[in-house]
Parts: sequence; structure tokens; C-alpha cells
Amino acid sequence: MSLRIRRALVVRGGWEGHIPVEATDMFIPYLKEAGFDVTVEDSLESYADTEFMAGIDLIVQCWTMGEILPDEMRGLREAVAAGTGFAGWHGGIVDSFRMATDYLQMVGGQFAAHPGDLRPHTVEVVPEKADHPIVAGVGTIPLNSEQYWMLTDANSEVLATTTIHPTDGDPWTEPIVSPAVWTRPWGQGKVFVCTPGHQLADLATPAIRTIINRGMVWAAR
Repeated sequence: MSLRIRRALVVRGGWEGHIPVEATDMFIPYLKEAGFDVTVEDSLESYADTEFMAGIDLIVQCWTMGEILPDEMRGLREAVAAGTGFAGWHGGIVDSFRMATDYLQMVGGQFAAHPGDLRPHTVEVVPEKADHPIVAGVGTIPLNSEQYWMLTDANSEVLATTTIHPTDGDPWTEPIVSPAVWTRPWGQGKVFVCTPGHQLADLATPAIRTIINRGMVWAAR
């Protein structure tokens, strides 16, 4: 009996500052190597196509800001709840559709700020999660990029964090530990988020690339 080939949908667009085409192009070959039949869409319209979405095993979204129509949001949420995986990085997943509270609830986090601009910082795997298949063997990751301050809830499994240290003039006085990599159940589906990824150099960092590659496959149906 032949196995069904899994299908991945890559949805990219929104604010061009996060170079959605170039960024997703870095990961499409990996998805194909992992055995996925990949469809690429440059609009959100496919989310509203119930029949099409029912056959998708993984959505990789890179869509910063913008707006999503009610039918598109409903289709996305229902697909993930029915078992379609949902994965992404940086603003393409945690700074999408700021006014869509249903989206924020599903993803489990909303970008609040990146203090300063590009700043040296590290991403640390949570020690208790070091054997999780997404971060296994990954150590401390140094980056010089945007460091995301996230608003999150307790329904996610945090695999890695980053600590935002106050500098002179900042209105907070204590270090803030913010989730950097997490997974989250949504009905029968799984959500994977990696907040680093502002620039192509971040996505090319071996540890970040490994985490995203693993996270996409982990989230898939």
C-alpha cells in the first residue's frame, strides 16, 4: 500500500522588510527533501478554501502585519484545529494580523517590541527541554539582530528563551525573559514558533536553521 505524500502550504507576503519570498525560499528545498509536496501562495485567499485546506498537512506562514479576512481566519483556525500543522518564524508568525484576536489566541504570542534595533543577544534552550526533538543538541545561540519581547500565555511549551537586559534610559529595570521558541497544541493540530529570523543571516545561522527545519516537520500532520 502506497503512503500518501504529505502536502505543505507556504503562505508569504505582508511587510516586505522581512523579505518573505527570500526567507521562505531558504526552507522550501528542505520541505521537498523531507517528502512534502509544496504549494506556494502569495495571498491569504487559500485559507478560505475549506476543501483545499482539508488536504494540507503543514502551513508555513511568513506574513508580517497586514489584515486577514473573516473567512480566511475561520478557515485557518479550523484547518489547524483539524490537524494541519502551523509553523513560522519572527514577524511572519507572531506579528501577523495584529487586529485579529482569534489569530493571536491560536498562535499563543504577540510581538510587543524589540528594544533598540539590532543588538547582540543570545537564545538559550530551556534546560528541562534539552531533549525535545526540536532543540536536542542545540546550545546557546549568539545573534546580532532584533530581539523580540513577546506577550504570551501559559498554554505553550517553551523550548528556548532570550533575556532582554535593560540599558540606560529604559523604562524597565530588571531583565525580561521572553520565549524565543515554543510549541502549542490547537485542537488536533500543532503550532511551532521561532521568534528569531529578522534577517536572512539569522535564518542561515546553523542552530536557527536546524530549529526551524525540525519545527516545521514536527508540527506537520
